[in-house]
Amino acid sequence: MKKYEVIFKALEKQIINNQYKVGDYLPTEKELTDSYQVSRDTIRKALQLLTEAGYIRKIHGSGSQIIKHDQINFPVSELTSYQELVQQQGLQSKTNVIAIDKLIVDEKMANLTGFEANKIIWRVIRQRVVDNVASVLDIDYLDKALVPQMSREISEHSIYDYLEKQLHLDIAYAKKEITIDQINDRDKLLLDLGNEHHLVSVKSKVYLANNQQFQFTESRHKLEKFKFVDFARRKK
Repeated sequence: MKKYEVIFKALEKQIINNQYKVGDYLPTEKELTDSYQVSRDTIRKALQLLTEAGYIRKIHGSGSQIIKHDQINFPVSELTSYQELVQQQGLQSKTNVIAIDKLIVDEKMANLTGFEANKIIWRVIRQRVVDNVASVLDIDYLDKALVPQMSREISEHSIYDYLEKQLHLDIAYAKKEITIDQINDRDKLLLDLGNEHHLVSVKSKVYLANNQQFQFTESRHKLEKFKFVDFARRKK
């Protein structure tokens, strides 16, 4: 482990253990340089890691201030809509609809989504802003035969609310795949990633009670904003 990573871990531990509380300031760069007997560049790299991890913010003329570091619990084993998650956890969130369009599934898209080739589908791209930070990019694909209409209003509110309460679709289960992916140009444009190079991708094929797939979605999450949780029981 490099020196700046060791210092980052040491400061992170102190913050987690409340040696520095929210609103406090870390020692100055010079004080940290003298304390750890390293160069100022090494200290700056450690502070940059703390900034990227959401522990501090740099205030010009004042230094590095400790900020509230909350992670959002994302339940892996549950089929929960984003709006339901927002309500359950009391998040300050806004949804920006980036695009709604119709596509004909080609072979490449069929391999990605699980929909058969030549099927007509909706694609809805939405940016989720949590605590004023663009934290999630949702890309949804929906079977147009089952979802005849799609609008900006529906997309901003809750697609699942529309599907269940107005279209009376019986949403039953999903198959999920979670990976750590390199960011792409769209991520850079639509998410507040700073110097991050990776994010969490959750891909889901979602089915009705009759086992018919009606949706494929990919949610791309900032690494430090979400904590992915599950409940496991030992089989006997």
